[in-house]
Amino acid sequence: MNQRHVPATEQSAGPTSSERDQEFDRAIARILRGHGENAAQEVGENDDPDGHTAFDGDQLDLADRRALRRAAGLSTELSDVTEVEYRQLRLERVVLAGVWSSADSNRAEAEVSLQELSALAATAGSDVLAGVLQRRTTPDVATYLGAGKAAALADLVAAEGADTVICDGELSASQRRGLEDIVKVKVVDRTAVILDIFAQHAKSREGKAQVELAQLEYLLPRLRGWGESMSRQAGGRVAGGAGIGSRGPGETKIELDRRRIRSRMAKLRREIKGMGTARVEKRSLRHARAVPAVSIAGYTNAGKSSLLNRLTGAGVLVENALFATLDPTVRRAQTPEGRPYTLADTVGFVRSLPHQLVEAFRSTLEEVAESDVVLHVVDGSHPDPEGQLAAVRAVLADVDAQGVPELVAINKADIADPEVLDRLLRREKNAVAVSARTGRGVEELLARISEMLPVPDVELEVVVPYDHGELVHRVHTTGQVLDEEHTADGTRLLARVRPRLAAELERYRLSRTA
Repeated sequence: MNQRHVPATEQSAGPTSSERDQEFDRAIARILRGHGENAAQEVGENDDPDGHTAFDGDQLDLADRRALRRAAGLSTELSDVTEVEYRQLRLERVVLAGVWSSADSNRAEAEVSLQELSALAATAGSDVLAGVLQRRTTPDVATYLGAGKAAALADLVAAEGADTVICDGELSASQRRGLEDIVKVKVVDRTAVILDIFAQHAKSREGKAQVELAQLEYLLPRLRGWGESMSRQAGGRVAGGAGIGSRGPGETKIELDRRRIRSRMAKLRREIKGMGTARVEKRSLRHARAVPAVSIAGYTNAGKSSLLNRLTGAGVLVENALFATLDPTVRRAQTPEGRPYTLADTVGFVRSLPHQLVEAFRSTLEEVAESDVVLHVVDGSHPDPEGQLAAVRAVLADVDAQGVPELVAINKADIADPEVLDRLLRREKNAVAVSARTGRGVEELLARISEMLPVPDVELEVVVPYDHGELVHRVHTTGQVLDEEHTADGTRLLARVRPRLAAELERYRLSRTA
């Protein structure tokens, strides 16, 4: 990978300019090679080349997904038609740009953020060539980067032959236009990349509608128009639909586009609300049957789907990429004692998750708020696992899920630094180290989940006749048996059960306990 960089001008405080340039060059080199090293680490001896285990299933969706990786447009003007057979698709070539504000974070956090942006760009189907990192108090209001750094970025783009610049932040419309005028290529921001990944990976009807709504909310304030030159003149009844009295300057092109986007957004909100009815009905049915719910939440690529496959054999798609799975998956599981509960895999989170996505996926994320336990999965091998925990908890607070009991699963314990694991286990009061790939710690995790599931609140003592064994079975599977004895009249049970089952057992009750 080419890692040639143009020297950058920095503020004169502290080290010399050349020393700072060397430090940032080394940081960029670590960022560009970091994603590949992480991917290589996760492949074990018994895994296939993609790092999958037997618990992950066949992963038939991977081939289809990789066949859709974005490539630059190809010209059809060939001097020899046989060139078609030898011509190869070229991935979109990108250069990263980030701003580090020492007042808000240290340089290590800035490197982690830019490395994450590199992984996002790779997941979106791009080839990351190089990057620049500038130390500024605040991003420039006109071009995001300072004038000198923007000029250096333009030279770097030209030298590398890049197609796109991706900025590690959310750009305003004026910042995007200003930087594009300098670098002469397409400029996108972190939010646009995340939305693009969501658009590629969404598969369900509800997921596609949620992503489209988020994209339109992002696009609406960033539309570009051509002023009054594109104004619409209302003609006759056929042309304008309103007839006499409606002629005038009409709407400009950008006003028309905005109106259509708002109409489409309103329609999508109605559709998403209607789709949520089915999920609400399923959730209420589970509540009626007294089935506890556990939601898996966590940072993207922390191993949530792998852990779900390990615990339930769900066969959910697993890929070493950010936001590999978006559509929620609910599977049935049971405690070591045989008590059933549901495990729901939710969409992953990331630093600076676009608020448009949080709003669009709010109906899906409400599944977490309605659950009995949140299984918070964190990547123990990540450079900043504490940052992952904080980012996820911030989003959970936005959807009013901060009050749900939380169990932290520190995943990838087989490749994590033991000192990091010890630090996290000391810091988090309710945590367990696991490995979805090797199975380490899974039994302890299941035992912790069993302990945290809500205990039925009605205690009673009954003698159930032997010809009603189905009631005994329901007590064992949905309740908590404190004592059991087989007598001549039937099965005597001292148990805690849900109110609905307690009402069915009332006629067999022996005594009332407090």
